[in-house]
Amino acid sequence: MHVRYRCAGKRALLQGVGLLLLLTVAPSALSGSSGQVSRMVLHGSVNPGSATFFSRVLAEANRDGDQLLLVELDTPGGLVSSLRSMVRDVLASNVPVVVYVSPSGAQAASAGALLLLSSHVAAMAPGTETGAAHPVGMGGGEEEKDGVMSVKAANDLAAFARSLAEERGRNAEWAEKAVRESIASPASEALKSGVIDTIAASRGELLAFLEGRKVKTVSGIRILKTAGIPIREQEPSFRERVMMSIADPNIAYLLLLLGLAGLYFELASPGAIFPGVAGAVSLLLALFAMQLLSADTTGLLLVLAGLVFLGLELFVTSGGVLAVAGLVALFFGSLMVFSTPETGLSVSWWFFLPFFLAFAAVVMVLVRIVARASRRGHLSGSEALVGQTGRVFRGLEPGRPGKVFVHGELWDAVGTEPAGPGRAVTVTGIDGMQLNVQLKKE
Repeated sequence: MHVRYRCAGKRALLQGVGLLLLLTVAPSALSGSSGQVSRMVLHGSVNPGSATFFSRVLAEANRDGDQLLLVELDTPGGLVSSLRSMVRDVLASNVPVVVYVSPSGAQAASAGALLLLSSHVAAMAPGTETGAAHPVGMGGGEEEKDGVMSVKAANDLAAFARSLAEERGRNAEWAEKAVRESIASPASEALKSGVIDTIAASRGELLAFLEGRKVKTVSGIRILKTAGIPIREQEPSFRERVMMSIADPNIAYLLLLLGLAGLYFELASPGAIFPGVAGAVSLLLALFAMQLLSADTTGLLLVLAGLVFLGLELFVTSGGVLAVAGLVALFFGSLMVFSTPETGLSVSWWFFLPFFLAFAAVVMVLVRIVARASRRGHLSGSEALVGQTGRVFRGLEPGRPGKVFVHGELWDAVGTEPAGPGRAVTVTGIDGMQLNVQLKKE
């Protein structure tokens, strides 16, 4: 009996200690919160680089049990494929995602508007705007809007926007019109229309608004505790920075032109090395960027065809026909390579035309230099003497060599008829170190 009571006492003691430990750690364990806010800044286009950055930070916030992820957004739009990846992460997150369009003057257009709609809490700073989510390509214009692919992309994106708005209890009609009619709203109108939850002039004002707010996530209702909470700043890695930089259509197109120009210069002047190496690296980066941006295959093939035509111009005498054909193929390929409406990204005409015209001018100058060099023939060596005019230095007799002064040098020479010193002769051929000449007709 004594032993049984002793065991029971030990068991009770252990249970008491366990209960005490549970009560000690319960608040943090049950809330799943690390007591901090993760903050990231997304400025620029929505692309695979920014999507990778966003997914990594959100995964870390979920792993660490942060109170929330604060995304400060300023974007003109971007790839729908990258947007969908980011939205999937938001919808599956246990940690609330707060998208804050800031600073004043910023925008959440196109893909940015849909990311704003998908967030658990949507906020904007005064003087910002959101909307204009209709998918567009480089060409723009009515022809594109009436195209089958554009209509399909718009219908798909409109349904996507509406579903996100309904999921978050926001204005679904506005969301659909933002895609179909490209409507846009300033912060005050977006709040009045039920598109966002609040307008905050600063981060501190936004955190004060979030204090005690109930947010529904996939794991249930979360009550936010943001008063005096520390903020962990998140920065993109080097790889993410590179991806975000080159996944801009304007940067990708610039890399493409630099790559083509470098390779073309190397072909025109073999041995320069640096232009060829720089061109090859730029071209590889451009092709990688085009892969990230889902470049149009036909446009890319036209660009490559243009490169082939330009290269052939250096080795085939076409009078510039191949060069012109190459530039035409490059022009239309450039128009098409980022023209798919579902990407939402395009090369700016103000960026495209100056660089293309500069590239075309460089190519035509190189073609002219190469053509002029080929017409001049040999500029050095014994072959350069053929056709040159000289003077007899020592008289020539048929069958007996004499001396002629040609091209600043004294040569042994034979002629078909006699010629005295000082007579003008023309070099007709060369046999070893002896020239064949004939009298030049006066």
